[in-house]
Amino acid sequence: MDLLQDHLTRARASGGVFARTVAEPPWGLRLSGTIQLALHAVVQGRAWLWLDDPQDALELAPGELALVRGGIDHHIAHEPGAACLEPEEFKARHADGEHSDDRQAQRSTVFLCGAYQFSGDVGEGLLGALPQVLPLSAAVGDPLHDAIGMVSRELAAAEPGQQTVLDRLLDVLLVLAIRTSFRTSGSAPRWFRASSDPRLGAALQAMHDDATRPWTVPELAALSGLSRAAFARSFQRALGQAPMQYLTDWRMTLARDYLRAGQPTLAEVAERTGYGSPYAFAAAFRRHHGQPPGVWRRQQEEQTALLGAGPGPGGDGVHFV
Repeated sequence: MDLLQDHLTRARASGGVFARTVAEPPWGLRLSGTIQLALHAVVQGRAWLWLDDPQDALELAPGELALVRGGIDHHIAHEPGAACLEPEEFKARHADGEHSDDRQAQRSTVFLCGAYQFSGDVGEGLLGALPQVLPLSAAVGDPLHDAIGMVSRELAAAEPGQQTVLDRLLDVLLVLAIRTSFRTSGSAPRWFRASSDPRLGAALQAMHDDATRPWTVPELAALSGLSRAAFARSFQRALGQAPMQYLTDWRMTLARDYLRAGQPTLAEVAERTGYGSPYAFAAAFRRHHGQPPGVWRRQQEEQTALLGAGPGPGGDGVHFV
């Protein structure tokens, strides 16, 4: 699979909640910063989105959408600075929007809200490469425009098998939005930019396809059709690190996610990340993180237990209307 697909698969990105809302002005909705990644798209009318300051609000017109990274509460409303309700109160206030008469329907805003969940370091890396708010315009003929229309039509009425259809459409929306962001943003991950370089793409793909193999620089250079020296220089310039360091970092990223999962033994983690024994893996992990993998895993379990006692990404904050 390609590198973006590999990261999305390992991050186990999923659409937790998705809703189509019809609201007649005045209306406003506040959404919690515990949502890891929110997506908003306007189908009819206008909406304004902002974080702390309504004066910096972003206007969303039909066919436009925005991704909002978690950490800060955000607001979406019929005008900047409008009073914004919590999701449950908003839902109760605008429950009859779908059944308004023709005149009311013309004044209403129809918008889509989605919440996505990611897991592990791979997911954090994807989220960290996105800006806090990312506006995207989907012109007619753009795949994003078509995907938004399909989601809106699917949400307009309950149909058999609807959840399966929505799950697939959410995947499409997310991938198209991230792909567009990475292609147009200067903050795209280095691996994404380098993967389109014919001199480096094959080597990067090989490392991701088989992280357990004991790759050497000459082998990777041969895949790229370059001499060892030319490959090493190109890789360093594009990725900011040597090929073997990149491979080690990727293996450690995978190892941390395996350790967080709590299921594999250290021997299994070592095998899945290309180390010949749990002792070799533990030594590499200690060099990379300054502590043994067993200690690191226990710390993560304790931290997860503490976070689980309060509101988190899966709590009430992600329930849309």
